[in-house]
Formats: sequence, structure tokens, C-alpha cells
Amino acid sequence: MAGRAAEPEVIWARPERTGRGPKPAYSRSDIAAAAVRIADEEGVDALSMRKVAALLGCGTMSLYNYVPRKEDLYELMVDAVSGEYELGEPSDDWRAEMLALAHQTRAVMLRHPWLARVMSPLYGFSPNVLRYLEWCLSALESLDAPYGTKFELIAMVNGTVMTTVANELAMAERARSLPWSPEQEQAARRAYLAGQVAGGNYPRLAAALGEAAEPGDAEETFERVLRRVIDAFA
Repeated sequence: MAGRAAEPEVIWARPERTGRGPKPAYSRSDIAAAAVRIADEEGVDALSMRKVAALLGCGTMSLYNYVPRKEDLYELMVDAVSGEYELGEPSDDWRAEMLALAHQTRAVMLRHPWLARVMSPLYGFSPNVLRYLEWCLSALESLDAPYGTKFELIAMVNGTVMTTVANELAMAERARSLPWSPEQEQAARRAYLAGQVAGGNYPRLAAALGEAAEPGDAEETFERVLRRVIDAFA
């Protein structure tokens, strides 16, 4: 396939475009923006090099001169949306900084529902991702811990955000497919569960349900869980 390397390589180590000829007609940011638009509007499963090329107005094969593999396209996309973070000068309160950053991550992932699916440890060398990681380490400067522990904290926070967002997106997708409202379904499930624990076979579950308050606001729950994760590293 045109432009495909015979040896492993990082897309960021390549020139913007391989081969001879005039100045490249498209930049990586142009290609990434087109791919992000398609994934946002149609879903990542609908993304293809052909669709990106059509949106840019070029031939599919010529696009491979810029992006050799679809995996490279994903990497461009992850970097593009990673540029949406607002990373100012961090304060000395590393807990507050990581909490605020987690809220930004959640917002980015909700704007781009495909993001969690294509993220990978391999996508850690792009300009915006490196900028993000450097900022995180700067924000964690006052945390008395080795860098390895700080990276674990960053990974734990991101993992919590990804799990939360994946659940939110799955619930929203399911709700759209149901012929009744989410509230009606939850009421039916709560009634079923209450009937099951009322017989005495699940005393601990009955006690837990009797103690549990009404489901709280999703934002409050998200922040409470994150604070517990972050405080564990204090």
C-alpha cells in the first residue's frame, strides 16, 4: 500500500508527506480534523480512509502518502482532541489540579464518544499528549512521590474517567433504543430487586439497600469517586 513503511515507525517521526512533488496540499491537522468530524458525526466504526479523502477532496490512495495506516489516523485524532485541554500554570494544590483536569477529560470524552475506544498506551508520543503529560507532572510537583507513582496516579484518574464516561455513553445509547423512559425502567428494576431481597435470602443486600440514599447527581458521584482515588495517593 502506498506510503506503508516496511519497518515500525512513529507517525510523528515522519515528514508531513513522503515522496516527491509540490508542497503538500494538506497538513496533518487538516486530516485529523476531517477524521474527527466523521467520527463525531457518524461514529468511529463509520470512519474510513475513503471518507476522510472524500471530505478533503483528494484521492484515497494519495491520502496514504500522508497517513500510511488507519492506526496512524487514530493517533492523529487522539492528538487533535488532546489539544482541547486548557492547561494553564498549575497551582500548588495538586489534588485540585488533578480533579479539575479529570473534569476536562470527561468533557472531552463526552464530546468525542469514540475517544475511549481508540486510546492506547501507544498514543503517548504526540505533541499534544506530551504537552498534557508534562503539565500533569508539573501539577504533581508538590506530591512527594517518585515519578513512577505519579504516572500511576495519572493512569488511575484517567481510568476512572474512562470507565465513568463509557458507562454514561452506554446508558445513553440504551435509553435511546428503549420504547419507555429510563425512569420507567429503573422503577421496574427497583421493584423487582425489592421483591428479591424481601424474602430474607439476601440479608446484607437488604441492609445495604435500606441504608442507601436516593441515587445522587451523576456529577457529584463522579467527583466523590475521583476524590477518593486522588486522596489515596496523598
